[in-house]
Amino acid sequence: MSVLVFILLLLLFLINVPVAIALAMAATFVFILQGDVPLIAIMQRMFNAVDSFPLLAIPLFILAGKLMEHGGISKRLIRLADVIVGRIRGGLGLVSVLACTFFAAISGSAAATTAAVGSLLIPAMVKKGYDRNFATAIQAAGGTVGIMIPPSVPLILFGVAAGASISDLFIAGILPGIVVVASLMLLVYVISVMHGYGGGERYSFKDFVLAFKDASLGLMMPVIILGGIYGGIFTPTEAAVVAVVYGLIVGVVVYREIKWKDLIDIFNSTVIISSVIMFIIAGAAIFGYYLTREKIPAQITEFMLSLTDNWIVALLIINLLLLIIGVFLETAAAIIILTPILAPIATALGIDIVHFGIIMIVNLAIGFITPPVGINLFVAANIAGTKLESLLKAIIPFILTMVISLLIISYIPAISLFFLGR
Repeated sequence: MSVLVFILLLLLFLINVPVAIALAMAATFVFILQGDVPLIAIMQRMFNAVDSFPLLAIPLFILAGKLMEHGGISKRLIRLADVIVGRIRGGLGLVSVLACTFFAAISGSAAATTAAVGSLLIPAMVKKGYDRNFATAIQAAGGTVGIMIPPSVPLILFGVAAGASISDLFIAGILPGIVVVASLMLLVYVISVMHGYGGGERYSFKDFVLAFKDASLGLMMPVIILGGIYGGIFTPTEAAVVAVVYGLIVGVVVYREIKWKDLIDIFNSTVIISSVIMFIIAGAAIFGYYLTREKIPAQITEFMLSLTDNWIVALLIINLLLLIIGVFLETAAAIIILTPILAPIATALGIDIVHFGIIMIVNLAIGFITPPVGINLFVAANIAGTKLESLLKAIIPFILTMVISLLIISYIPAISLFFLGR
């Protein structure tokens, strides 16, 4: 039966059945064959999976990101990034990655970060003489930081699935995110020097002060969120509520770039994205129930430990598995399905569960720029007006760079755990 459920799941994926439905159908079919699980219990499992206070943070952080995206924050953050690094060789490319970093601390979404920053900077880079495919690849890769730096929706999902502290995961994601950003900026600089892409104009310290002041309201959002969480003022879910209120005030009252009629589209978009994620969680709950009931995670853990008890080798195998999964499976589904299987292996090998969560998220972030399911590639290509096939050559150096960063993060736990004092 265990083999049958995985074969069914694969077949459903191959015929393009939505992930949430495929997960629920595969497990439910096997339960019906076994005849010892009433259908009402399956429905109860699905409901209980999404009836979670921590999961409430997901639609709220998505809404907060949407409000900041439409509230004029992105162009102010880009201006600040331009003042900081725009004069360096390949300046606009560096601005793109740095602006994605700033926006990532607001949106919690890779695709949203790519769209918000890319809509302004991809045309600007092309106009400046950058190769269109290179400019698009920069933006797609830079957007992946959106799920590493807090607040991050995938980090919330991992925390719920693994029973790990979401607050700890948020703080642990900061330095790994910076490592990835630094590596991407170094790559952009090297390629820009090789191809002769110049820098922009030089700015004075006064320009920096003005740009920082203009973008300060956007930059304050992650400070309020993380400061409130670690100051014990509110939980991550309550922080998401604060973020929504803050986003409304900034976008509607202060910058006045969000009109009341715009809120309808913002709310609709938030509901659609949140519904997809919650439906995946509900469907994955049935699949996860089957795996747990058949003790498959325990069997896989035992098998892995029989191959090697060396955490270095085991972690390399896990990384390869996650990289392959990330190519074909949507991030939320991958987290919900694989966390119950891989987290016990990591714990048995002595790997800190928070550190493992960061490893998993960075792995899946690479999937955002890896065909055929690389969401960031589709978003950036749509903005640039180019075909996905033409991006393959340009994106390879970015994938390799992120893999190197992944290995550094994986084998130096202090990068993830430094701020936690572990």
